Amino acid sequence: MSGIKIDENKLKKISNAVKKAEKKTSGEIVTAFIKRSDDYYFYRFVFSIIMGLIYYEIILFSFDKLESVMKSMLWDYDYIYMINFIVFSMLLIIILVFFFLKQNFILRFIVLKREKVRKVHQRALRHFVEAGVYDTRDKTGILIFISEMERRVELIADRGINEKIEQNKWKEIVDNIIDGIKQGKWEEHLIESIGMCGELLEKHFPIKPDDTNELKNEIDILEK
Repeated sequence: MSGIKIDENKLKKISNAVKKAEKKTSGEIVTAFIKRSDDYYFYRFVFSIIMGLIYYEIILFSFDKLESVMKSMLWDYDYIYMINFIVFSMLLIIILVFFFLKQNFILRFIVLKREKVRKVHQRALRHFVEAGVYDTRDKTGILIFISEMERRVELIADRGINEKIEQNKWKEIVDNIIDGIKQGKWEEHLIESIGMCGELLEKHFPIKPDDTNELKNEIDILEK
């Protein structure tokens, strides 16, 4: 799956797509993108400890050779020097691995799939509330949430919509976005999916004479 590249031109196209989709419906469409939905500190910590223990085993295996080198370098060699070296180098390995695991391409492989699914869903629900998607006048808000590291897309619709639209319709829209990301055409497929959402909303929630744009059209680029 190709990485997601964002620029001003793509952001403008997405914003225009939302605006166009909402012209004939009282529903509201919100889009959001995040590099990853969680820092996964627990996984990074556990993996770092494991790497530290592996390093410790390697040191023990080559202890005699390492001690010989240290004796040749230090005239006043003492056994405590060897202990200090092992302890501090092991801690350094743990710290370096912990920070190295901030890279998305590494996290993707060490975090369990079910945990990634859970974290993305939780983060999407949080943004559903933070962005006010839950608080539209007719409860007709939709959130399309893209989390890059986990390679997950969540579509959350408010209860007013879910009462009238089948869940398999949302799956089609989500799958379309994922296909676009795989092909390196994420913005084209996102725009297409926004249009699909607009058509569904127009059918069940046509625009009202007093309709107002309750939520912003621009995609939310989230840091954490």
